[in-house]
Amino acid sequence: MSTELQTELQAAVERRRNFAIISHPDAGKTTLTEKLLLYGGAIHEAGAVKARRSQRKATSDWMEMEQQRGISITSTVLQFEYQGCQINLLDTPGHQDFSEDTYRTLAAADNAVMLIDAAKGLEPQTRKLFEVCRLRRLPIFTFVNKLDRPGREPLELLDEIEQELGLQTYAVNWPIGMGDRFKGVFDRCHQQIHLFERSAHGSREAKDTVINLGDPRIEALLEQDLYYQLKEELELIEGIGPELDLEQVHQGQMTPVFFGSAMTNFGVQLFLDSFLDYALKPYARNSSEGTIPLEYPEFTGFVFKLQANMDSKHRDRVAFVRVCTGKFEKDMTVNHARTGKIVRLSRPQKLFAQDRESIDVAYPGDVIGLNNPGVFAIGDTIYNGKKLEYEGIPCFSPELFAYLRNPNPSKFKQFHKGVTELREEGAVQIMYSVDEAKRDPILAAVGQLQFEVVQFRMQNEYGVETRLEALPYSVARWVTGGWDALDKVGRLFNTVIVKDNWGRPVLLFKNEWNLNQVMEDHPELKLSAIAPVVSGHEPVSL
Repeated sequence: MSTELQTELQAAVERRRNFAIISHPDAGKTTLTEKLLLYGGAIHEAGAVKARRSQRKATSDWMEMEQQRGISITSTVLQFEYQGCQINLLDTPGHQDFSEDTYRTLAAADNAVMLIDAAKGLEPQTRKLFEVCRLRRLPIFTFVNKLDRPGREPLELLDEIEQELGLQTYAVNWPIGMGDRFKGVFDRCHQQIHLFERSAHGSREAKDTVINLGDPRIEALLEQDLYYQLKEELELIEGIGPELDLEQVHQGQMTPVFFGSAMTNFGVQLFLDSFLDYALKPYARNSSEGTIPLEYPEFTGFVFKLQANMDSKHRDRVAFVRVCTGKFEKDMTVNHARTGKIVRLSRPQKLFAQDRESIDVAYPGDVIGLNNPGVFAIGDTIYNGKKLEYEGIPCFSPELFAYLRNPNPSKFKQFHKGVTELREEGAVQIMYSVDEAKRDPILAAVGQLQFEVVQFRMQNEYGVETRLEALPYSVARWVTGGWDALDKVGRLFNTVIVKDNWGRPVLLFKNEWNLNQVMEDHPELKLSAIAPVVSGHEPVSL
C-alpha cells in the first residue's frame, strides 16, 4: 500500500464514528435520532413529536405503514458531519416484533447507545438487545431520557443498570431537577452547569446558559433547593462512583451515562460532543482468515441489510454494506465470497433514510447502499485481494408461523417476486413444507406485526392481496447435522418437519414441553435455536 493511501485511510478512520441506538418501544428513540440530526446540522427543524395520531413523519421512518402507526419498522442509515467527524447513525426498529432487524444492524455497528425512559428504567426489549451488544462486545453509551417528566431517582437508575446488566456506570453529566423543574445538567468533565430554555416542541436547538460551579450567578438563576440538592448528589457520586475508564468502556464493561430530554433537547448536544471523544473508532473484525486489521490495504465489506422498494417509483432493491477495510471507489469490481462471482459496484449511494445521493468513495466505518439486482444476501462478504469471509449474521428462532396464501392464481408472478424479495431482505423468515404438494410459503416471525407488514407490503408494493393461515406452533429448532442427522433418529412425535429458506431441516413444536419431550426421547439429536450461518450456496426457490 502506498504511503499516500495509508495516510488517507488513517485520516478517514480517525474521523469516523458509527453507532446504533437500542431501546424499548416508546423510550423516545425516533425523537432522539431527530435531535441528533438537528444538532449535527443534517436537518434544520425537528418534527414536533405529539400524540401518535398527529405525529409528523420522522426523518428515519419513511415507510407508509410506519408513518400511519408512528413506529419504526425498518432499520435505516443516517450519515452526517459533525465537528469534523463523519457520523454513521444506524437507526433500528424499536418495536420488539422487529428485533431480528436490530440484531443484523448491530453487526455493522461499532458502538451502541442504550436509550432508557427515566420513569421506567430497564425494560424487557432493552435487556434483550443489551445481551446482543454484550455478545458483540460493543461499547455501550446510556442516555436516560424524558427527564422533563416525573421519573425515578438518577441514583436508583444507575444502581439498576449495575445490578441487572453487570455494567459499571459513570455519570458524565448529572440532572438538575426533574419533570417541570428539570432545569439542565451538570457537566462533570468541565465542571460546568448547563441551564436550558425550552423551545416549542424542541424543534430548534435549546438555548444554553453555561456557568461554572460556584459562580455567584447561580443564586439568581437556579432555585436554592435544586442547587443544594445538586451539590449533595455530586458529593455522593464523586465519593462512591468509579473514575471514567475508556478502556473499560471500549470493552463493554463500563457505560458512560447521560441524562437529558430528547423532546426539549436538554443534554442532547452534550451527549453528542462527549460521544465523539469517548466512542470507539472503526476497528478490526474477525473473518475466515483471522482478524483483518484496519491497515489491510484491500477493500472488504459485508452486507448486513437488504431493503426492497425504498423508492416506490423505481421498485429498487438496495444492499446496505458496511465497509471494513481499504478504500471503496465507485465502479470498482470486487469478488463475491459466497458465489465466487466478480461484481461491479456501480451506482453506490450515501444513505439518509429514504433520501440518497451518489458517492465516489467510502472508508472503513462507512455504510454504503448498492443497487442489488438479486446478487446479494444478508451476511455476504465482498472483497479484493485474498479470499475471506466475515462472520455471518445468524437467524434467530421465530415464534409465530402461518401459511401465506395467494387467492388469485393470475398474480402468481407478483406473489413469487414479493415473497422472494421480502425473504431476501429479512423482513420475515420463510420456510416450506417437506410435502411437495404444499407449495405455499410458511412465514416464520418473531411477532405478529411482522405478518401485518408482509401483507401490507405485498398489497402496496406488489399488488397482491394475500391470506394468512395460522399454524399451531410456537417453537422452532434447526437440526444440527442436517438431513443425515434427522434420518438417523427415525420417526418423531409431537413435531412437524419443514425446511428453511436454505433447504435445511427445521423442527416446529407446539410448545417448549413438546420440545423437551423429543430431546429426552432422542438425546443424540442436536438442535439449535439459531440457524447455522450460510455460506456458498443458494436458497431454495418457491
